[in-house]
Amino acid sequence: MTSTAEKATRLQELHAAPELLLVVNVWDAITAKVVAETPGTQALATPSHGIAASRGYPDGEKIPRDEMIAEVALIVRTAGDLPVTADLEAGYGDPGGTIARAIEAGAVGANLEDQMKPLGDAVKAVEAAVAAAQKAGVDFVLNARTDAFIKTDPETALAEAITRGRAYLDAGASNFFVPGKLDETQVARLVEELGERKVNLIGIPGSIPLKRAQELGVSRVSYGPWSQNVALTALAKLAEDVYAGGGLPADTRKLN
Repeated sequence: MTSTAEKATRLQELHAAPELLLVVNVWDAITAKVVAETPGTQALATPSHGIAASRGYPDGEKIPRDEMIAEVALIVRTAGDLPVTADLEAGYGDPGGTIARAIEAGAVGANLEDQMKPLGDAVKAVEAAVAAAQKAGVDFVLNARTDAFIKTDPETALAEAITRGRAYLDAGASNFFVPGKLDETQVARLVEELGERKVNLIGIPGSIPLKRAQELGVSRVSYGPWSQNVALTALAKLAEDVYAGGGLPADTRKLN
């Protein structure tokens, strides 16, 4: 088995490589198994929203930290030698402790949200997370996230994101995650200001094409809760078709 330290190094390499890293988010053991066994998969990512929803909690740190870490640990075990990065929201009130717990569970990367808190407070959270990883002796991939494009004025979101991105990278974050529906101009400016292979995006309906994201120097594209929504859409369509007198789609594969 590949060690946690080796997985962390591999995940760092994947983020720095010229090829765009694509991670399809998984939220439990069976989804981790299916994606891990899909050709082309190089790493797995968990969505905090997806794990919370699968356990009956709303998004926004409503799920107890112990439950979130337990699910991450299960996904890590299922993933085998593949590195796993976990979405840990804003750290559940204890960013350093949460990162330490995630590393103990075998995760080698994490998203950490700023929730648009005052910049000083957000930087301290990043510093605490980085310190926890250093103490554990793991080259952890901390993906510092800003909600600037989700929670602020569109006219000021780009400038705010750049300011926060610089601060988080200076504080030791490995990468900078900017969820939202960004256009090519915004993505290009972020990469120009923060560096190639430092900016991570989320794939959502209407996102820029993956090929263009790579050309612009983006490091990674993940899918957050959208992969779960794809699965749930298929489930809802099955129920609708069955109730209308139909049945299973002809192209259904038995994956469990």
